[in-house]
Amino acid sequence: MIKKLIGLFLIFLTVQGFAQKNSSSPYSFFGIGDESTQKTVEEMSMGQIGVAFNSTFQFTMSNPASYASLQYTVYTLAGVNRGIRIDNGITKANSSSAGLSYLALGIPIGSRGGISFGIQPNTSVGYSILQSVYDTDDNLTALNTFEGDGGTNKVYFGFGYTVAKNFNIGLQGNYIFGSTENSILNRRDGVQLSTKYETFSKINGLQLKAGVQYNTPLNDKVTLKTGATIDFSKDLRNEGNEYLYSIVNIADAVIPKDTLINSQFNGTFTKPMSTALSVGLGESNKWYLGLEYGFTEALKFSDGFLNQNESISYGKGSRISVGGYYTPKIASITSYWDRVTYRAGLSIKETGLVVDSQNVNDFGISFGVGLPIGQRYPSNINIGFELGQRGKVQNDLIKENYFNFRVSLTLADLWFVKRGLE
Repeated sequence: MIKKLIGLFLIFLTVQGFAQKNSSSPYSFFGIGDESTQKTVEEMSMGQIGVAFNSTFQFTMSNPASYASLQYTVYTLAGVNRGIRIDNGITKANSSSAGLSYLALGIPIGSRGGISFGIQPNTSVGYSILQSVYDTDDNLTALNTFEGDGGTNKVYFGFGYTVAKNFNIGLQGNYIFGSTENSILNRRDGVQLSTKYETFSKINGLQLKAGVQYNTPLNDKVTLKTGATIDFSKDLRNEGNEYLYSIVNIADAVIPKDTLINSQFNGTFTKPMSTALSVGLGESNKWYLGLEYGFTEALKFSDGFLNQNESISYGKGSRISVGGYYTPKIASITSYWDRVTYRAGLSIKETGLVVDSQNVNDFGISFGVGLPIGQRYPSNINIGFELGQRGKVQNDLIKENYFNFRVSLTLADLWFVKRGLE
């Protein structure tokens, strides 16, 4: 067991994939980037539901209370490939990005508790937007190029405990850290020199999350599961430098000439409070159908952000999801496909982002499978697909049609059971 712990710790130390660019969406311009959904591949394949769900060999990243139900040690690694078709009403373009989704470990502690820790992307920035400015006679007068890169990651540690029969509580601490680079390059017709404004930000801070789960057996097979979580609001530190300078354009080269601003800033980004409520009905290791509702307060931030102007505002967001899974016969020894888990769901989300008085909404459908590995322990490879649309072609908004492919390897083992008693 010690060798396993050391090996996993070394994996955490050597994973570099979370630093890579894993967004190519114009919407990553806003806030501190495109927010990564903090859920497992299994949850994403069921329409993002998971707050009420718990299992002896599978934890959810939605609710730390689920860690209390673990009886197996579970370690999991996942990746995602995102494909986007962007449409602004005039032109269309395709883009894609790939990266790691999470690396996590869940360990049962005694018969009533469990812990989990891991790392996953929190937000990602990766955009390049060209804005053309025209006068009243429809003559091109200026070009603005917006570019950004970077993002933030999250390291978490959570604990769940069964305080009474069928009643779990959980608490999780998140440390968020990372850096972003954003710039605006302005070129004006008839002006020899261009100007460029850049910000380099380092973002970090702590956040707490709490959750509860309660199971109500309806008969010998069917159980009603309920759950709730709250992510507490927290101000993240945003420290960095800003520069404003004139440049000389020679062919494709950009040569700085005169520096107009070179200063440091200390700002904040308020990660808003969010809550989620969920209810589900199912038979253990057979089927499950759940409904989930989430609610998020508005974003708030100060110095160091480019996207603060009158045409952009941030309101409250919400999400409603429905989904579930079906496993024909998890212990089948005659048919492999009877042991496969089939998942599906859908999600409707109001992001809270308002551009030119237009709300940016998101709709997605998802499906996937869990492919078992071996016979002894409930380990599996999870594959998930997601199709959806964000935004719309109206009042200069951008519509994204996206296709996300996710895959995870989840290994379950009995670490703390004496040999011969397994």
